[in-house]
Amino acid sequence: MAVQQLWTQFRTDARDSYQLYSQEVNHAAHAGESRSKRWWRIASGLFWAMMMKLTPGRRVLLLIALVLLLLPGIDISKGGQEFKFDTGDSEFFAGIVLIVLLALELSDRVAMKRDLEIAREIQSWLMPSTAPSVPGVDIAFASRPANTVAGDYYDVFFRPNGRLLMVVADVAGKSVPAALLTATLQASLRTLAALPGSLAELVSQVNRYSCEQSVHGRRFTTAFLAELEPATGALTYVNAGHNWPVLRRASGAIERLEAGGLPLGIDASLTYPFGATALASGDLLLIFTDGLVEAEDNQAREYGEQRLLPVLKVLQNTTAAEALTGIMSSVDAFVGLTRQHDDITCLVLRIT
Repeated sequence: MAVQQLWTQFRTDARDSYQLYSQEVNHAAHAGESRSKRWWRIASGLFWAMMMKLTPGRRVLLLIALVLLLLPGIDISKGGQEFKFDTGDSEFFAGIVLIVLLALELSDRVAMKRDLEIAREIQSWLMPSTAPSVPGVDIAFASRPANTVAGDYYDVFFRPNGRLLMVVADVAGKSVPAALLTATLQASLRTLAALPGSLAELVSQVNRYSCEQSVHGRRFTTAFLAELEPATGALTYVNAGHNWPVLRRASGAIERLEAGGLPLGIDASLTYPFGATALASGDLLLIFTDGLVEAEDNQAREYGEQRLLPVLKVLQNTTAAEALTGIMSSVDAFVGLTRQHDDITCLVLRIT
């Protein structure tokens, strides 16, 4: 089993690396060529795509190593002196050069990883670690970044009007750029939510701020924001281009919360309509990002809502934490050892 796991991880890493480098190869340009010629051009394109990701000095080191490996022997003459490398010497020095190159790349990776770990710690401070205590309401949430830092954002807190505000958002992209915009979204939302106004007005204000930071709409954010009146169970929500949350009634019926408009950061003049519903005892609300339903197994098949919805139906008499664990366990069992390619965030609310 250990060998099988290693092989699966290797295949996953190889596929991810190929997808990264093949983005810079024009496959369509070689469609009419013979198979051998097309293979050679694609291989050379992948090689140069890798080379161009190295610094100039490291490109030279890699070329030196390749020359030493490919040539059986080298004679170098300079100033009347002659240096001769036989095959064994060439391979030995090629190995030394490759080890030096690997050490240089690893040092960069370790330094970057250290900085990213600090960024991850800071990001964790911006999001709640525990849900607020609300009588009659059970809340649980979890977030798994695809990389060290995430572009997903979630939050749960009370507004000055006494209503509980729940937010799950997904900034376009991943890693550091998305994480930076997530931090600005959190800051603006917290500031604006402290002011009086309806949920629709709050979303419009956050949208205008997001448009100023969106780089002409290229850095938009999908978001679902909802206000809950704990005493009555009244829920008001706005869906800004986000995955439709799932509301599973105590009876087992499934409803989707769709009312809203475009993602945040696209149109500053947009007015967002809101939806409303009422939650009763036994109802369960799941808010999630697209990384949940788009999680893939080793055959690139998506988890999908066709697997998610049956899981929710069997989680009838569970706490929010148990329901969340059941959902994440179902996804884990489906993807196996396949590398996570997108951030996954879930928020579960259950009326007790």
